Amino acid sequence: MGAAGAAAAANGRWRRESAAMAAAGGDGGGAAAEAAEGESGGGAGPAVPAAPGRAEVFSTVVDTFLEKLVAAGSYQRFASCYRCFYKLQPQLTRSIYDQFISQLQSSIKEEIQEVKNEGNLEGLFNSLDKIVEEAKDREEPAWRPSGIPEEDVRSALLPYLLKHRSYLRKVLREKEEENRKVAKSVLAGRDRIAELQQLIQARKQAWQAIGKEQRELLMTFQEPQ
Repeated sequence: MGAAGAAAAANGRWRRESAAMAAAGGDGGGAAAEAAEGESGGGAGPAVPAAPGRAEVFSTVVDTFLEKLVAAGSYQRFASCYRCFYKLQPQLTRSIYDQFISQLQSSIKEEIQEVKNEGNLEGLFNSLDKIVEEAKDREEPAWRPSGIPEEDVRSALLPYLLKHRSYLRKVLREKEEENRKVAKSVLAGRDRIAELQQLIQARKQAWQAIGKEQRELLMTFQEPQ
């Protein structure tokens, strides 16, 4: 039996158990049901049991799988495979079979529990149940693939790409503004350097003129030879 068949069997079992519980209410349960209806104000029908969650369905599927596995490896088949040993020691054969089945079930349950723990299946099932429950009150239609992969990929990627393009444009504007400020600072620095160069040149010329005047003044006070 596949996973889908096991899930269907689990759901069928749950429905049968719910129907049996409702039928078992009978006369004794009728008074309790009437009392519950009286407390709730009457008029409303009996409360419908909530559908099992995905984690519970998964556990039921695992239990059903183990039951099918044990049924497939029945004691009769086990004894027929070891017929000679069974004829000599039937009680020991039964004991070995019981131990084998018990250890097999324990090993399978441990492996499945390890997979559930590693994959955090309990949390994922609960999250999926929560998402489905929240989607029940949603009025807008859910997204469905159109059947054309190109259009589906485009519809899924286009909002992200447009958002990313808007972000890149914003970053580009910020960088351009930053570059303009830096260029303005560089130009201001160049102008300041040119002013300093002119000031240095003017002072150099002034010092040269003063030096020339000092030399001429010294030559004037020197005695003629």
